[in-house]
Amino acid sequence: MRPLRYSINVTLDGCCDHRGIVPDEELHRRAAENLAKADALLFGRVTYEMMEAAWRTPTGAETRPAWTDPFARTIDAAKKYVVSSTLDRVDWNAELVRGDLGEAVQKLKQQPGNGLFVGGVRLPQALAELGLIDEYEFVVHPSIAGHGPTLFAGLSKRIDLKLVSRQEYGSGAVAMRYEPRR
Repeated sequence: MRPLRYSINVTLDGCCDHRGIVPDEELHRRAAENLAKADALLFGRVTYEMMEAAWRTPTGAETRPAWTDPFARTIDAAKKYVVSSTLDRVDWNAELVRGDLGEAVQKLKQQPGNGLFVGGVRLPQALAELGLIDEYEFVVHPSIAGHGPTLFAGLSKRIDLKLVSRQEYGSGAVAMRYEPRR
């Protein structure tokens, strides 16, 4: 069974609004490496539309720093699954996921491969509620945003995690990877 990995950038106050986090070359390189390890990406509608607008080639390529190119190429080429009850169709190498979320994701996890990668806020919370996330990674940035969505607000149960790795970056960001205690 391939694992489902979740990764998110977050400020010290728990906000994950990308406008409150300053990207840099080192973190973009790391994010591209993470995405490249997955067989496919799993997004909700909001994250899919945000990522497509920002990273679909050639959208915005002329205004982005050149050091974002590896990330852009990786996400552009990746197979994507989009969980949405409102979209009628998707493209950008994507396929809609419909029906029971738990059953649909369980089927994706049962396929052979290196793993699935999920991003966003609301979809990962639903997947956490179902116990489907095998690895959590929080890239904590040394700033306080004071606004934006926060992680796991309203989660109905406690999820105990064990730290499996920690990496510091030149920007002061710290990536911490956890696995659920089962």
